[in-house]
Amino acid sequence: MHRLIAVLAFIIAALPAGADEQVSSFNLDNGMQVVVIEDHRAPVVVHMLWYRAGSADEPPGASGVAHFLEHLLFKGTEKLAPGEFSATVARNGGTDNAFTSYDYTAYFQRVAADRLELMMRMESDRMKNIQLGEEEILTERDVIIEERNQRVENNPAALFREQASAAQFLNHRYGVPIIGWRHEMPELTLEDALSFYGTYYSPNNAILVVAGDVQPDEVRALAETYYGVIPANPDLPQRERAQEPRQMAERRLVFEDPRVAQPYVSRSYLAPERDSGAQEQAAALTMLSEILGGGTTSVMVEKLQFESQIAIQSGAWYGGRSLDDTTFNLFVVPSAGVSLEQAEQAMDQVIADFMQDGIDAEQLERIKMQVRAAQIYARDDVSSIANRYGRALTQGLTIADVQAWPDVLEAVTAEDIMEAATLVFNRNNAVTGWLRAPEVTQ
Repeated sequence: MHRLIAVLAFIIAALPAGADEQVSSFNLDNGMQVVVIEDHRAPVVVHMLWYRAGSADEPPGASGVAHFLEHLLFKGTEKLAPGEFSATVARNGGTDNAFTSYDYTAYFQRVAADRLELMMRMESDRMKNIQLGEEEILTERDVIIEERNQRVENNPAALFREQASAAQFLNHRYGVPIIGWRHEMPELTLEDALSFYGTYYSPNNAILVVAGDVQPDEVRALAETYYGVIPANPDLPQRERAQEPRQMAERRLVFEDPRVAQPYVSRSYLAPERDSGAQEQAAALTMLSEILGGGTTSVMVEKLQFESQIAIQSGAWYGGRSLDDTTFNLFVVPSAGVSLEQAEQAMDQVIADFMQDGIDAEQLERIKMQVRAAQIYARDDVSSIANRYGRALTQGLTIADVQAWPDVLEAVTAEDIMEAATLVFNRNNAVTGWLRAPEVTQ
């Protein structure tokens, strides 16, 4: 068994995690960036259009408008009737969808490679030509409110996370939920949607990612034909957001809801994001999250679940891909009979012991191998590859950053990780929360 693991480790180490991806990029005259990722293993293509505009770019008082607009783009245009876009994709054997995050909104289709031109023709049409009236606004507004009811209002853990995020970000829009605050969503108007659309949905604020069985010259010709004729927005605003002030006190919250079946304790720390040309600190934090809570051999799992059996689940994660400051997160789900106070104390003790004992060299090498293997396996999915580049480019990174990331991770040392841990584990930058059901009184 040890020999097999050693052989696998040698094979994985010998494989390049990202450098052999066939990626080319060019800009259209109107400022639109186009990224082409060649993958000729199957005659399929993923066509993704990313806008550098998400919920964190919304004006105050109009929370949820970015996600609202995402829904509205599936309504009609001057050339397409309402619903015709997705129906056309399906009729051609493909799938399509869209998603909104804090820093971006993305629209995508996965189709046979010979349907790429059709996708570009339709997607470029709705970049500037959506047709909206009050009826569409009222109908779709009800849809997103119901979506919030199902995903957030009916889920105490989602409500808890929403409150914790608002406590973490004192000034930045990352503290506002992507789907929007419940009291503001019914007030979203046609003017709100069209204002956001007119400001941000322009070629000089967009990135087109085409991945699959395509040639760069073919993509360039199609992109110039369909996207290149759309004028840039000369009044596109700079992406400047209110930043976090110096955080000087830990915030704590106890969220009680009778629907809570499984209580848990969580903590988030304000943390630096992954920056272009300077990814080393983010790489160290990525490795720290894997060491502490990334799997069954992680420190938290071994100490809290296997040894002490304080917890039935525990973990750590770091949201490094972010345009602005992000978070490093811990959580512990206590075993039956263990209080949240005891779970938090145990979590704190694990972190304190880790800071004193440092990193096991064998564990670090094992985790590096696992991370590298995951990156290699991810190359089997062309959608995953397109997503990786699109997210990175909308969040301030470059193609070179994406391709350098595996080597940056590989170069992380134990000293780098401990330095990053010392920086992040500052309770003045932290939000600690308990989710539980109300105590029953006799």
